[in-house]
Amino acid sequence: MPELPEVETIKNTLKRFVLDKTIIDVSVFWPNIIKRPDDIEQFKHLLTGQTIQAINRKGKFLLFELDDAILVSHLRMEGKYNVHPSEEPVKKHTHVIFKFSNGEELRYNDVRKFGTMHVFEKGNELNRKPLNQLGPDPFDDAFTVDYLYQKLKKTDRVIKSVLLDQTVVAGLGNIYVDETLFKAKTHPLKKANKLKKKEAEAIWEAAIVTLREAVALGGTTIRSYVNSQGDMGMFQQELFVYGQENEPCKECGKPVVKMKIGGRGTHVCVSCQKMK
Repeated sequence: MPELPEVETIKNTLKRFVLDKTIIDVSVFWPNIIKRPDDIEQFKHLLTGQTIQAINRKGKFLLFELDDAILVSHLRMEGKYNVHPSEEPVKKHTHVIFKFSNGEELRYNDVRKFGTMHVFEKGNELNRKPLNQLGPDPFDDAFTVDYLYQKLKKTDRVIKSVLLDQTVVAGLGNIYVDETLFKAKTHPLKKANKLKKKEAEAIWEAAIVTLREAVALGGTTIRSYVNSQGDMGMFQQELFVYGQENEPCKECGKPVVKMKIGGRGTHVCVSCQKMK
């Protein structure tokens, strides 16, 4: 699943190709992707004639800012955007096409069909689901050590589950939580409310550093993820524990262990990340 660095990379790539483009028509081939409005013709009507003024990101969501509306898109497991000439054949699993006045098309492809799209009147998007349920972005000023520590003190869930909770912090997913906890030398099964403030600070700092490094390298290519123009991210070459099961830890040489936490595959070096 694309996480914050991958979505940030997609955002930056799309900005090079679709800003100032005007939508003249919209085709929807899999209506279940459209969550708001629930009428597909109304969805098309709200977007037709609109020009893409900006593209932003909140957590794992892409926000296409149009003249009068905001299109909020979540890629879920395998959603991808690509820009093509209109005469180019449409690939299998293409479910939404935004046709531009210059003859190009922005095509949304999603093998698993789990992605979602919402359209809001501009200015209302942050007050409605799904965005109003999100915690602060790790790059937001609101995501401070004190904020994180107060959240951790209020729950006895394990730290891995808390960091995956998008209402606590938006954008972190399985890959970057595993990497963050390794850098912070924190075992993923530690109870959040048992962590000291110094430990919370280490997690906070590791999350920001890890995400900034991943953004700089274009994200992580795991399984089928590539960015919106087909380029692979390179952060997978920097991974310490995620996907490294039975491989020697890059710091201590002991084998990386994989376990299940909350139904999610979790990678940990039990030597570097002691339960204490």
